[in-house]
Amino acid sequence: MKKWLKCLASGVVMTSAAMLAACSNGKADNKGYDQSLSWMTTSEIQTLDQNKIVDTTGGEQAANVFEGLNRLDKNGKVSPGVASSSSVSKDGLTWTFKLRDNAKWSNGDPVTAQDFVYSLRRMMDPKTQSQQQNNYQAVKNAKEVVTGKKAPATLGVNAKDQHTLVVHLVHPVPYFKTLTASSWNPVSEKTVKQYGKKYGTASKYMVYNGPFVSTGWTGSNLTWKLKKNNYYWDKKDVKLSTVNYSVIKTPSTDYNLYQSGKLDGAFLDTQASKQLKKQKGYRVFKLDRTEYLTYNVSKNTDLANVNLRRAFSMALNRKELATTVGGANTVATTFTGPQEMVNGTNFNDYFAKQGATSKYTEFNKKEANALFNKALKELGKSKIEFTLGGDDDDLSKKVLEYVQSQFESTFGKKVEVRVQSMPKTTRVSNMLNGKYDVDYTGLNPAFTDPYAMLSVMASDQNYNFGKWSNKQYDHLLDLSSKEMNTEKRMQYLLKAEQVLDNDQPLSPLFHDGQAWMVKENVHDLSFALGKFNFKDTYVTK
Repeated sequence: MKKWLKCLASGVVMTSAAMLAACSNGKADNKGYDQSLSWMTTSEIQTLDQNKIVDTTGGEQAANVFEGLNRLDKNGKVSPGVASSSSVSKDGLTWTFKLRDNAKWSNGDPVTAQDFVYSLRRMMDPKTQSQQQNNYQAVKNAKEVVTGKKAPATLGVNAKDQHTLVVHLVHPVPYFKTLTASSWNPVSEKTVKQYGKKYGTASKYMVYNGPFVSTGWTGSNLTWKLKKNNYYWDKKDVKLSTVNYSVIKTPSTDYNLYQSGKLDGAFLDTQASKQLKKQKGYRVFKLDRTEYLTYNVSKNTDLANVNLRRAFSMALNRKELATTVGGANTVATTFTGPQEMVNGTNFNDYFAKQGATSKYTEFNKKEANALFNKALKELGKSKIEFTLGGDDDDLSKKVLEYVQSQFESTFGKKVEVRVQSMPKTTRVSNMLNGKYDVDYTGLNPAFTDPYAMLSVMASDQNYNFGKWSNKQYDHLLDLSSKEMNTEKRMQYLLKAEQVLDNDQPLSPLFHDGQAWMVKENVHDLSFALGKFNFKDTYVTK
């Protein structure tokens, strides 16, 4: 029977000098390594289209099957990807990337500068309906392209030659190199035209340029594989041949599979996390992610009332919720995640040290009731009814149950909360189309800068599901995206975060920390931006 593999840096001491030599020179020795890994995730893939990925599972697949100009290494630092080098002009407005001449697609075609040009043009084209457009607003003509005022061909990106990519910005961007390591993957125009509307809807309707290729995903199934990409430029350092993926929504199920040797990593729920904390293989992965409630302020007239949203936020005991649904979670009083940095300074730490207020994320039933009654009076109503939606996995169901219970125990018969659990693909589709009242969701930033999270709530951005709009907020974000002085930039970002807290277009709940059991012979498992990456992972027998 094929032995399942394992993935994570655990510091296990190897038992022979031969193994140590194999690890140090980066070459896979079949006698010392296992070649496949069995891994899990909690939700389905929605799409593999590089320009349309919005979900966590799709993002994790993308981190393994695609590679951008740069990439995040196993320590979360920016390192060269398809681009072997990059340079920026003195005024910060022109970036030049030199691409590797041995970078190829999984069909053997070369990865060229034109593939990056086509990808960015396609991403910014309003016809694509990409959710990633807000990250590249500083590229010349980007705003005009996104709004349909100019053609995608006018975008400030061009291929100087097959291996030289040039990007023109309208102002210096302090986080631009970090950005190129996360959300700008190349796209083969030939392949997009070949498959048309089928592109990205199944493993076979794609080509890949990362360490692995996806196989066996049909568009709706719950199992698939990542297989080593033999055309990848750095294939010699990729030790795994296969990663066997399965979607498992119940933590007790995945832990049972882990115990029986059919999984090499298992996500733990709160109870299991507490029970297994001292066991060998117990690991905690901290995510730069915020779980939150999003309110549809544009289509639900009740939720358009700011005092109602404030009341809902203050009715939630975030500390109790965080520990109820996960032993490694932490309370979120900001939308920005706990790992976002500005020139080496943690933004959330800075926010706290500045004495910045998060008034409406404080748990206060008395104040919540006062705000709720004020909202009822303003709306001319005696009762509020709405649907609270979320995914159909166990963790999401627990969050929905908790929120429903808190609202009903706080506001009594003056509120009716209908809970609706659904497949993640359905929930995300509904949110993108504005077909919801209040939904529970979460977000990982596209890159490790606070602007990455905050910018998604700017007016007219696709991740701004409820279509909230605030001119002051937009102005502060615009200033922060251009400011090269760290202290001034931090102040702009801080004030923007305070506007979010005051207006509550979303209510942050908690920052994720995932507790896992991982086999001890799994090494060098990268976990950055909430995604597992297996490029450097190896498993000893």
